[in-house]
Amino acid sequence: MEKEKVNTLFDVKGKVVLVTGATGAMGSAICLGYGLAGVKVMATGRKEETLKALCDKLKAQGVDISYSVGDPVKEPDVIKVVKDTVNTYGEINILVTAAGFNAPKSILNHTLDEWQQIMDANVKGTWLFCKYAGEQLVKQKKGGKVILVSSARSKIGMKNYTGYCTSKGGIDLMAQSLACEWGEYGINVNTFNPTVFRSELTEWMFHDDTAKTKFLTRLPIGRLGEPDDFVGIAIFLASSASDFITGANIAVDGGYWAN
Repeated sequence: MEKEKVNTLFDVKGKVVLVTGATGAMGSAICLGYGLAGVKVMATGRKEETLKALCDKLKAQGVDISYSVGDPVKEPDVIKVVKDTVNTYGEINILVTAAGFNAPKSILNHTLDEWQQIMDANVKGTWLFCKYAGEQLVKQKKGGKVILVSSARSKIGMKNYTGYCTSKGGIDLMAQSLACEWGEYGINVNTFNPTVFRSELTEWMFHDDTAKTKFLTRLPIGRLGEPDDFVGIAIFLASSASDFITGANIAVDGGYWAN
């Protein structure tokens, strides 16, 4: 191995990434992290107002970023977003599916429509972007990196999580199945699996000492997650440093799976 190769193992400069759920806490952190590393970013989500605000903010920090509005569970929208990415940047090298949804409720109280909404947001939307971004990656004949955001809950059940846990378990298996399908094309497919991190939905936990202390007993690292904690794994899985990793479900959970 040559020194130059070692020095560029984690270099992602000049690549093009498509990030779903880009305006969420994790998605926006990943967009910024990639952008500061020299990646060209296409952000997508349902709301133009929030996408434009994200782009304006990141452009002010020197990030090369554009956006394309689309609902990740609607096939025509996904096709449009993929096409917009290629029209803007010429290609796609990395796909990150950070869009997701949860509505915890007992199975006895969940309606089928509520359960289906969770499954659509987490599984159908991921599958659609894998299908159409993957089609582009195969056509380019240059390999690529597909990074699916899963959850620590994909392998550990939880009360009132029959929708979420089931959907994230599906994401893990989707990555493993796609790894088998796309290895011949030089496309790596992996998940990373976070536990609780700061977002609009979880901010309350950071201020509820009882809930926080109880949860921290399961986290050897001794703190809850922050959105920035996922930038490193996103860059690693997009870089040549991860070329021999595919079909993996990687815990980024403060040790939750280990405890």
